[in-house]
Amino acid sequence: MELGFLAPLFLRLGPWASVYIDTTRATEDARKIQELRERSVAAQLIDAGADGYTTRAVIGRLSHEPAAGAPPGRAVFAAGAEVVLDVPLAVSPPGAVATWSVLPHVAPLALYLGEEPACLVAYIDRTGADLELYDSARRELLGQAQGREWQGRGHRSIPEDRYEWHYRHRVENAWDATADVIAAEIDRAWPESGADLLILTGDSRERRAVLERLPERLRDAAVEIAGSRAPGGSRDALDQQIAEARQRFARNRLDQALERFHRGRGRPGEHRVSTVDTGPGEAAEGMPAVVDAARNHQVATLLLAPDAADAGRELWIGPGPDDVAVRRDEARALGVDRPERARADDALLRSAAAAGGEVLLVPEGVQGPAGGLGAVLRWAI
Repeated sequence: MELGFLAPLFLRLGPWASVYIDTTRATEDARKIQELRERSVAAQLIDAGADGYTTRAVIGRLSHEPAAGAPPGRAVFAAGAEVVLDVPLAVSPPGAVATWSVLPHVAPLALYLGEEPACLVAYIDRTGADLELYDSARRELLGQAQGREWQGRGHRSIPEDRYEWHYRHRVENAWDATADVIAAEIDRAWPESGADLLILTGDSRERRAVLERLPERLRDAAVEIAGSRAPGGSRDALDQQIAEARQRFARNRLDQALERFHRGRGRPGEHRVSTVDTGPGEAAEGMPAVVDAARNHQVATLLLAPDAADAGRELWIGPGPDDVAVRRDEARALGVDRPERARADDALLRSAAAAGGEVLLVPEGVQGPAGGLGAVLRWAI
């Protein structure tokens, strides 16, 4: 999970209301169940000490859930009587859970958002392309690239005369121009999409022409699958291929991160501290080592197990994302006048997000870091 979208939550300390709620509507009494869940959220927040203004802001947002097209769940984060972030979830949380804490409780997002990456899909043909964003909760049309198409009589494999040759030459020139337009539109849409994976679908020759025109960073993120842009056709097979491509990407990303972690770590809890750049394959394991890496912006990937023993441990934090320490006196030594307690997973996610990192969930049965928290490190800054 990329962490950039969480930035609004880390601009200030709380206290924060963090709510995870199931919004599925599979039964006839779904509306009544939803009302009961909203009451449960309000009761949990009030019991935890939340102010009435923030509680009402949360319930007001939850009560506007649409009757149709609702996601499986929602995560709502509010502070100071304002809902700051409302995130649709791909996986239903168990009922409704609300917390009131100094930092927003963001760690469960790694589980409820799903592991499949957001992807930008380009449906390509000789006239242009449609661009769609797939993520865990929705499909959204991002734009279109419209090129030029030359109409005329069909052409044979060997031109009979110079007029046929000129016709075919103009068709090829028109397609080259269209491929340029499609590649430029993909390049323009990519940063805004927030996608990790680019999927090119269409005729193999057309896909290849667009792929060759993309910048290297996009070629590295791209996969090709067969498909059609034509309206009215069945999308089931294509959607299945897209889902499989996203699943492969997620598995490969986790496998690569774990390989780097296991290769780079020393003994559990051991972490080499250096005043010079460390290699990109180095890892941190054990709470002191991970905290030290987070504080120094070294975390490229935070590894988190669903029931990590270390996740709920308390760390000491200050107002900035680098203000994180294992002990209170250590936080004071960093210049934090009034250190406050926070969950380790939330504090480390805040630090990783500020450094442009990501978090990956390590499934049960997969060997991950001791204690359930670890990090793959980037070059030291």
